[in-house]
Amino acid sequence: MITEIVILAMIAAFLGLRLYSVLGRRSEHEEKVVPHRFERADTPAQAENAPRPARQPVVLRGGDNAAPASEAGVRAIAAASPGFDLLGFLEGAKGAYAMILEAFWKGDKDTLRELTDGDVYESFAQAIDAREEAGETLDNRLIRIEDATVRSADLDGRIARIAVLFVADIAAVTRSAEGNVVAGSLDDAIESRDVWTFRRNVDAADPNWVLDETDEG
Repeated sequence: MITEIVILAMIAAFLGLRLYSVLGRRSEHEEKVVPHRFERADTPAQAENAPRPARQPVVLRGGDNAAPASEAGVRAIAAASPGFDLLGFLEGAKGAYAMILEAFWKGDKDTLRELTDGDVYESFAQAIDAREEAGETLDNRLIRIEDATVRSADLDGRIARIAVLFVADIAAVTRSAEGNVVAGSLDDAIESRDVWTFRRNVDAADPNWVLDETDEG
């Protein structure tokens, strides 16, 4: 009987040691710190052998928003003005288009003076003066800008010019001094196609472009 108890005790002790050995190794393995993907290497040798990010080529973005004929001009402007981005420019151009139209319709000459070249401003100002003399007001609404596409682009010295074709839906109404509708209707939006040319000195600290020329699309 005593012999059997001793043998069972030895077997239990052996199993206990085996179980501790297995669990002990597993715990040690689980407690190891797994480095994050972008952590610095622990040693100079690891840092030396770590893969380095490749230099990315400069890509002119804009997709179908630039006509092939204007691509060389856009690239020349981008090379002369490193911060230039075609999509960013077009978003800004659409914002300027809306602001200038609204200012013209309301007769806001101060805003027009800030956003346009001298010649363009004079044309707008004369039209506003003639409208006011006739006692008429515009009740126009820009419904949406359907598209904005670069028609042409060039860099003349340090002066960049980009012509953009805007396709927009505009509801136009002209009212008399009494508020009566003289022409147009707010119920029927008309497609408008305008080519506006924006200008900027690429060396200027001011990143804004000014409207340099207007034409029909």
